[in-house]
Amino acid sequence: MSEPYMGEIQIFGFTFAPYNWATCSGQIMPISQNSALFSLLGTNYGGDGRVTFGLPNLQGQAVNMAGQGLGLSMYNLGDNVGSETVTLLAPEMPAHNHTSNVFSQGDDTKRFGAPAANYAPCVPANISPFIVAQAANGSFPLNTLSQTGGGQAHSNQQPYLAMNFCIALSGMFPQRP
Repeated sequence: MSEPYMGEIQIFGFTFAPYNWATCSGQIMPISQNSALFSLLGTNYGGDGRVTFGLPNLQGQAVNMAGQGLGLSMYNLGDNVGSETVTLLAPEMPAHNHTSNVFSQGDDTKRFGAPAANYAPCVPANISPFIVAQAANGSFPLNTLSQTGGGQAHSNQQPYLAMNFCIALSGMFPQRP
């Protein structure tokens, strides 16, 4: 492998940062020991800019280029945007309904689940499932269908593969055009 550029970020498939590299875990670094790297990164990723500066934190993050694509949001270097979880509110869900046919089942031996007595979901002999809805011949117990979600967040992460993002602490200093 040739010598990397200082500040270059690469992905590694092993569990440690190689010599003269550091994981992109948002750690705070002393400027006095890393002045050349600080001159490249500044305080884009944290630190006070007098004594310390931060390395990028790519833990649980997708990388995104700085700038603005056509019709997209503007992102500055070091912006941390997005969320690992999202809670959908009722106004954010498309309008829909949940329907079901319920048929009275007088035979206790054929009941299943937890519906009230004489009202268990079943498919009568004269109705085939997965066809246009038929008129029901019983009422559905109120506790069988309920509101879902409960305001809990769901995962909002893209598909991922766990890898180590590492940044070169030393190497060739990149020349500006």
